[in-house]
Amino acid sequence: MKKNIMIVTGEASGDLHGANLLRAMRHGNPDLTFCGMGGCELASLGMEILYDAGKVAVVGVFEVFFHLGDIIKAQKILTTRMKEHPPALLIIIDLPDFNLLLAKKAKKLGIPVFYYISPQVWAWRSWRVRTIGQRVDKVGVILPFEEEYFKTRGVAAEYVGNPSLDSVKISHTALEICEKYRIDAGCRRIGILPGSRKREISTLLPIFLKAARLLQQQTAEPLVFLLPLASTIEEGDLWPSGLQGRVDDLDIRVISEDRYDVMAACEAVIAASGTVTLELALLDVPMVVTYRFAPLTYQLGRMLVKLRHFSLVNLIAGEEVVPELLQDEVNPENIAKHILPLLYDEGIRQKMRKGLQDVRKRLGLPGASERAAQLALQMLGD
Repeated sequence: MKKNIMIVTGEASGDLHGANLLRAMRHGNPDLTFCGMGGCELASLGMEILYDAGKVAVVGVFEVFFHLGDIIKAQKILTTRMKEHPPALLIIIDLPDFNLLLAKKAKKLGIPVFYYISPQVWAWRSWRVRTIGQRVDKVGVILPFEEEYFKTRGVAAEYVGNPSLDSVKISHTALEICEKYRIDAGCRRIGILPGSRKREISTLLPIFLKAARLLQQQTAEPLVFLLPLASTIEEGDLWPSGLQGRVDDLDIRVISEDRYDVMAACEAVIAASGTVTLELALLDVPMVVTYRFAPLTYQLGRMLVKLRHFSLVNLIAGEEVVPELLQDEVNPENIAKHILPLLYDEGIRQKMRKGLQDVRKRLGLPGASERAAQLALQMLGD
């Protein structure tokens, strides 16, 4: 009898890493079948999508209320499947509040649980460590310091490496990308990455576009702004936030393919905080990292989070490698102020790129997907 695995993930990076994990598990056991919640990456590998991950991908305590209907519906569908056709293993990827609730139901049904890419409990809401220990059988962590953090608190954890080292690959040079998308190779290229969730885009993209206009006003030469779409976002999702059809006063290109090649072709990037900042670091692309929460979420976070930095790049480095703009600091003037030196001051560019290279060294070797797959297959007895 074939074993069925349920994989549950949320936003675009989780969908991508889940797909790489599925591929590695299938290599170890071709007879495995998969179902769960994911996006286009997991769907492209033949996983039965029980619910679209893009509908439940949210950040922030209060932002959850905007998607509560989808969250409840997704929980019901996934729980029903577990009861009627229990999977041999539940693999949860990130999406902590949703996934830990699902893990509780799985444990009651006797289904083993593997948590791949765990929540950043070391940053805030550390009491979730105990919850993870109670509901999860094994944790595959992706940041170097996380293994010791979990183990010292009684949770079975193993550092598998960072999956971005496996997924971030380019196949075209910057010149080839310019030729493919008819971009003047002599123009400076600035990336705009407003996030992989619709609410992030509605919050950040209007500010990013104003910053782009300000940058063009402050620069004598023409600039090209590249916006590579995350897999969970369609171009139409950008229109309510200022990209209805064409933007007459900006040369902005929305590109749905060649995501990493397009990112690598940028000389600097305005980015929402998240996995994409680590991907940019691996591509050696200078950046400014931003984020804005709902006001109540931000006030709660200020009380609970005790970290000097919020971007993955700076957290791994242990120091400020890239500028971070949070909440009210995220405005067009601040963004332009930090982007311009990355375009025109070679000393600042090289200093940042050296810091990004050090971050890459700290992550170790590629192969996270294969090591995580080995843990999952061990849990299956394969």
